[in-house]
Amino acid sequence: MAGGSKRSKSSSRWLQRQKRDYFVRQARDQGQVSRAHFKLAQLDARFKLVRGDSRVLELGAAPGGWTNFLQERISKGLVIAVDPLPISGGASIRVIEGLAGDPATDAQIDDATSGEPVDLVLSDMAPNISGVRAVDQARAMDLADVALAACRRWLRKGGDLVLKCFQGEGLDEWVLALRKEFVKVTVTKPKASRPESREVFVVARAKRDDVDGLV
Repeated sequence: MAGGSKRSKSSSRWLQRQKRDYFVRQARDQGQVSRAHFKLAQLDARFKLVRGDSRVLELGAAPGGWTNFLQERISKGLVIAVDPLPISGGASIRVIEGLAGDPATDAQIDDATSGEPVDLVLSDMAPNISGVRAVDQARAMDLADVALAACRRWLRKGGDLVLKCFQGEGLDEWVLALRKEFVKVTVTKPKASRPESREVFVVARAKRDDVDGLV
């Protein structure tokens, strides 16, 4: 009974927070899949990441907040959205159901790119939360490595990476190493991210010429 009471109180707090959240209300009012739409919109407004002809590989795409933003912005390019969970996206989106980094999924990405590199790799991947901070942070950094491996395999020279990660052990060292592979690396937190969240975004611009990759 006590456990049920705790779950009930936790659910009630979550519902109240959702009702108060400006970006949750905006997503609902505008018919967006989630508040994540506004995170990418704000990052794009600042860094000019997406063009009408961009070729984009999106990892951790479900439920489709970023995917829908890309669909609105890209008219002549390509969007490959990858996630083991269902993704809300239109007919113009190439959806791959699978885990990024899994050989079978990577083979499908190879097929979708048709041997041509992408301009932008986006990763909104996040680990299943265990509640043990050290464990969760280690899993998040593993996912960062998966996204970086995707850049090395499919991102063109001069292309960009946007990665969701979490403040904690290993992040500073990972960002420092990333600067060897990209010309400019910025860690930022868009207004659409909840202030109390440890969530931040790494924006890495211009993949260096001397890093092995697809081209």
